[in-house]
Amino acid sequence: MRVYQDCQRTDDTGPPRTKLTRIAHCRVRVCGCRLDRWKLKAAVLQALSEFIRTGALLLFLCILAGGCRFRQSVPAPSIEFTRVPPATEGGPDRLDIIQGRVIGARPGLQIVLYARSGAWWVQPLANEAFTSIGPDSKWTNSTHVGTEYAALLVEPGYRPAVTTDELPTLGSGVVAAVIAKGGSSGAAISKTLSFSGYEWRIRDAPSSRGGWNNYDASNAWTDSSGALHLRIVKVSGEWTCAEVTLTRSFGYGTYSFVVKDTSNLEPAAVFSMFTWDYAGADPNHREMDIEISRWGDPTSKKAQFVVKPLYVPGNVFRFTVPSGVLTQSFRWEPGRVSYRTTRGSNTGSSAGLVAEHVFTSGVPAHGAESVRINLYVFRGANSPLQNGAEVVVEKFEYLP
Repeated sequence: MRVYQDCQRTDDTGPPRTKLTRIAHCRVRVCGCRLDRWKLKAAVLQALSEFIRTGALLLFLCILAGGCRFRQSVPAPSIEFTRVPPATEGGPDRLDIIQGRVIGARPGLQIVLYARSGAWWVQPLANEAFTSIGPDSKWTNSTHVGTEYAALLVEPGYRPAVTTDELPTLGSGVVAAVIAKGGSSGAAISKTLSFSGYEWRIRDAPSSRGGWNNYDASNAWTDSSGALHLRIVKVSGEWTCAEVTLTRSFGYGTYSFVVKDTSNLEPAAVFSMFTWDYAGADPNHREMDIEISRWGDPTSKKAQFVVKPLYVPGNVFRFTVPSGVLTQSFRWEPGRVSYRTTRGSNTGSSAGLVAEHVFTSGVPAHGAESVRINLYVFRGANSPLQNGAEVVVEKFEYLP
């Protein structure tokens, strides 16, 4: 028997029955050899599996440690000023522009501004204490002037003090902070002029109003009689415009402007007298306008009274202005603004009425707004500006 013979070669002794028994024994031995090889293979596989698991764990720990190092290497957010008002003892009326940017800002963070006048006072208003950060990480707002200025980068839900002797330290919702003396070196300071007994800030930064326009401080000045001149003039092949901003916020009352002849402005030129407020959550910035322009259409009426936004049909009243000196005015009250245009320079007269209109819907409430006067180019005109422009404002007056 072949199996028997195979076993004989393994063990040659013993009777047939024993040999048969040994056949079983031999099978055990042969199977045992196979089992030993299987056990060896299983041990190798187990060792390899343990090695893979250990390697994967080490790799995970390395990635985790590296991730921690990466998170630790990201710098904390910081703030810097790009425009700081001059150092002046503060007051409730005088406003200026303050600007800056945030490095490493996270979504949801906001700016809280303070100006120092004795104590630190939140800016620009106690009930409008937050300044939003733009998509480009820059921020702008109005501030009452002081000897020093501070900007805090704060978490959502932070509650700033209206006034404090000491600024809060980092932590408890304050992520970053910066303090600057008024008129700090390296930060821009606005130029000003005096007109009708008030201080006006001269714009020198670009604006998206009318499309995109550059502004030059040399385009606004007062003459020997005290009249304000604004002009559009070409510099290095590009039009530059003019704007001045009252450095005080008056609130409700009557605002009037005595303006020399504007009937000959080119269709692409825009002359505007309006209110504007950087502060608060109002997307229309508390803007109310008297605008002299044909908006690029030579057949259009020359002027309009406006309460922003423009897309609301009832917020615009169009009319035609005659030649000669005109007094443009508006009376602002809670929930109501009354516009009027009259001939001549008698601001208190109703004679020579050209146009008037009253708005009672969408009228903004008083905040930290200020009056602005500007002359700029409407970039959407079919017929581009050809010869520049100049407007003369003889007088500005405010009555409570």
